Amino acid sequence: MTEHTTASGDLGRRVAARRGTLGLSREQLAERAGIDAGYLAYLEETAASPTSETVQSLASALETSPEELLGDMADSPSGRGPAAKPSLDKLDPNECIHLIFPGGVGRVAFADVGGPTILPVNYVLHDNAVIFRTAAGGPFDENLRTGVPGVEFKVAFEVDRIDHLNQEGWSVLIKGGAHLVSSPDEQAVVEAAGVQSWAGGERDLYIKIVPNEISGRRIRRHP
Repeated sequence: MTEHTTASGDLGRRVAARRGTLGLSREQLAERAGIDAGYLAYLEETAASPTSETVQSLASALETSPEELLGDMADSPSGRGPAAKPSLDKLDPNECIHLIFPGGVGRVAFADVGGPTILPVNYVLHDNAVIFRTAAGGPFDENLRTGVPGVEFKVAFEVDRIDHLNQEGWSVLIKGGAHLVSSPDEQAVVEAAGVQSWAGGERDLYIKIVPNEISGRRIRRHP
């Protein structure tokens, strides 16, 4: 059975720091470790649960040990952080946009015939709009068409970064209409944004979410 390591954001920071020390790009490290470059970006930027084999491969590629990459996590119970006073702060829209600007993985929430649905997507931010691509005939294509020109279903889009070890993190929530790109001119613009899908395959339907509500929260711990 494959074992998964409960990893906080510290693992990603250690991987990125060690990679920088060795002067490796993400693509070079991914090739050394035998993993996808997109997945490496996800590990560096989020709290993830990589397999022990992945941690071992990264350690070998980075010329270090799994223990060095994991740090104190291996000895720390999941969810236990330092005894510090927490604060929950609201983020203004500009802070929210800044946090999600690098792109990556987010979640789209919408209502389908079976009820509320949440699906992960790879996204980019272009002109302050969220852009992702999907397959024709898939859940987004089937459930986000109103059939009325100019009328769009309202969806929610969420991105977060969580540090389980230190019990810190942030989340950003965007609400807006889901616009299914159809015109050739608009198609050219969103294609140039360069959003990729880890799932691969034919994903030629682009969807753009123009925010009409942006909110966010951040949890910090202070000594």
